[in-house]
Amino acid sequence: MSRSRSAGFTLIEVLLATMLLVGGLTLAFATLRSASAVSQRGEAIAQRSERVRAVEEFLRRRLAAALPLAMGIDPQSQQPMLFIGEPQRMRFAADIPDYLGRGGPYLHDLSVAGDGEQRRLQIALTMLQSGKSIEEGTALPPETLADGVQQVSFRYRGRDPQNGRLSAWLPQWEWHDRLPLMVRIEIRSNDAPWPPVVVALPQSSNPGAGQ
Repeated sequence: MSRSRSAGFTLIEVLLATMLLVGGLTLAFATLRSASAVSQRGEAIAQRSERVRAVEEFLRRRLAAALPLAMGIDPQSQQPMLFIGEPQRMRFAADIPDYLGRGGPYLHDLSVAGDGEQRRLQIALTMLQSGKSIEEGTALPPETLADGVQQVSFRYRGRDPQNGRLSAWLPQWEWHDRLPLMVRIEIRSNDAPWPPVVVALPQSSNPGAGQ
């Protein structure tokens, strides 16, 4: 009987070995799938982080380049409008590099479009000349900076021209004839909130310069 057992494996032993092999292969495939899923999630997070950084850098550069240039005349005060700030729309003038257009001052119209969880942050650029918008051939649609966001809000802070005191963060910039000191942009996406973008705007001793 012992010679028979030493000559080969019993059926039970073969079945046990097969089960162990199958279990090992299953564990190996599960480990590979888990590693692949982790890798894909990591790649998605890296892509999102890179996109967030790119949008933040674009917003910082554009706002830091803001100029006290007239974009039109306020119909109520009859004063030149240098900056228009609303809860979900912001308009200001800034020079752009030649590779983004013809160079020179452009009206930057930053706004929030869409509703629900499908909002998007977009920007439209229009050439400015002598305080007026100049269309360049066929009007181009706004460029999307971030889509699939739940909420975007703009806040403004500056000195009250009546008393010279620094204001709180305001959802509306009331003084169109001057630039705020700072702008704050908050974005909440479907994944997670973005870091707030806070930018100090350049100031001029003559708010009406360059009209």
